[in-house]
Formats: sequence, C-alpha cells, structure tokens
Amino acid sequence: MTPVALTRCGSYTQPELDASIARVLGAVALPNLRAAHVLLKPNLISAKHGPLACTEGAFILAVARWLLAQGARVSIGDSPAFGTAAMALRMLGIADELAACGVASTNFSSGRKLRLPNGGSAVLAEAALDCDLLVNLPRVKAHAQTRVTLAVKNCFGCVVGLRKSWWHMRHGGPQGDFSDRLAQLPALLPPILTVLDGVTAMHMTGPLRGEPYPLGLVGAANTPVAMDAALHEIIALAPERSPVMAACRRADMPGARLEQLSFPLAAPAELRTAGFVVPDELNPIRFSFFRYLKSTVYRLRLQRRGPL
Repeated sequence: MTPVALTRCGSYTQPELDASIARVLGAVALPNLRAAHVLLKPNLISAKHGPLACTEGAFILAVARWLLAQGARVSIGDSPAFGTAAMALRMLGIADELAACGVASTNFSSGRKLRLPNGGSAVLAEAALDCDLLVNLPRVKAHAQTRVTLAVKNCFGCVVGLRKSWWHMRHGGPQGDFSDRLAQLPALLPPILTVLDGVTAMHMTGPLRGEPYPLGLVGAANTPVAMDAALHEIIALAPERSPVMAACRRADMPGARLEQLSFPLAAPAELRTAGFVVPDELNPIRFSFFRYLKSTVYRLRLQRRGPL
C-alpha cells in the first residue's frame, strides 16, 4: 500500500500553511535529508498570466523552508512554457526570499537523452537527473488538453525547453501516444516526493486561463501516480476520462488504483467535492504548425532577454 497524506488547508497564510505542510510530510516516509541535494520542481508555466497559473509562491517558500530546516541543500528549477524559471520566480515575488535562504534557481536548458521504459526517448534536464531527491510541487489545475494537470503531468517540465513543444507535435496527433510517454517520465527521474498545492486550485479550463477554486487541501506522496489517483477521487473525475491517469492504468503503474493506496491522515472521501469543473471537450494535444512556430520564436526571444 502506498501512503498518500492529505490534510485540509484553507489559506496560504504562513502559520496554517507551514503546519499543513509539516503534517503531510511527517506522515510519509522520507530519506535522510541532511546534506541531501534536493531540487524543487514547481509548476512555473507562465507567471505572466497571473499567479494562479503557477504553484503559489507562498507554497514554494514554505516547502523550501521546511526542507532547509531538515538540513537539505535546496535548489529550484523548471522549464517554463514562456520565459525562464528566474523570470517566473521574480514575477511571483519570491526570487529575493529564495536567494536569501540560499536557494539557487536554474532553468532547465541542458539535458541528457534517456530511453523510456516502453520505448522511445526523452531529453531530461541534467539538474533534475543529478539531484538526490526531486520534490515535485504541482498545483491542482484543469487542463484544456488533458482535463487535469497534477503530479505526473508536472514531471513533463523536466523535459528540456523546446523539446516539450516538439513532443506535442510529434506524439500528439490522433494516433499519437503523448499521454503514454508522459506517464513513463517519473521512472527516469531520481526519487520523487510530491507535495501538492491544492489550497486554491484552477478549474473550468487551464493551464493558464482558468478560474480559482477553493479546494482547500495539501497532500504528500512518494509517487506522483499515487497522488494523482487520490486527487481524481477527490475532484470526482473518473480515471478513464483523464488521459494521463488512463495511461498510468494501462501501464499498470503502482499506485494508479485507489485500492493500492493508504491514507494516514484524511481519506479522499472526507475531502471529496462536486464543484471542481473540468473541460468536457478536449483540445488536440498536437499544436498547429503556426502555433508551434510562433511559440518557439516567442520563447527564444524571452530567454535571450534573461531575468527581469
């Protein structure tokens, strides 16, 4: 049984948030963190579209502080869809506080090519591959292409830079296997601890322009698949309607089914909500060629500008 620690958390105020994060992290098995190199991997897709599109800044800081208190060496990185990790952290208003804590940021620009377990390959960020523990910090969001983006989908950010857009183009057509490939990514990464930001979620659509939803929870698990399985139950989304979760089940990944999980704190039934709305109709995974070209040029321009 894979433990998934879940607890209610109604706001991002420091006392409540710190207590909730400490509670869930105290309920899952953790490695010895003293002197361990820990990389935080939040969702920094695009702070330009407002803080709701990203993992909440206060949440990132709270997890960083907790890890530092355990003696870990902490850094933070991502490969945003627009701009750089440094830009996103500054727009979230936490760059200076992270730097003051000794938490350096890195943009996932250099990578290594690895074979996926079921065939094919992925170029993953060296920074993500070379840490002792990858701390996955997804925000609960609806998604116009995959219905939701949670812990497994957040690992897609470890694919280097523009190669993510190429995955959409190469593997996102009607006969593509985008979700099946995405579900294999966690197997290539170091041990993953997921700490989920579900305090204020994004619903209706996403990952950029959805509406806030007071989901009011924080979670922790040692596998992203287990966290996602629990969240599908909480938001009342059938796994077969979720392309990434369906791919995890097809691959028979451990933790993909609710009966494989244990809940040392709150159970999903205690947190279940009927108000979280996901898109009925999904947009194609594959971008149009014009959108792909426009996005590529825009990203290259932003990256050349450097940190704001």
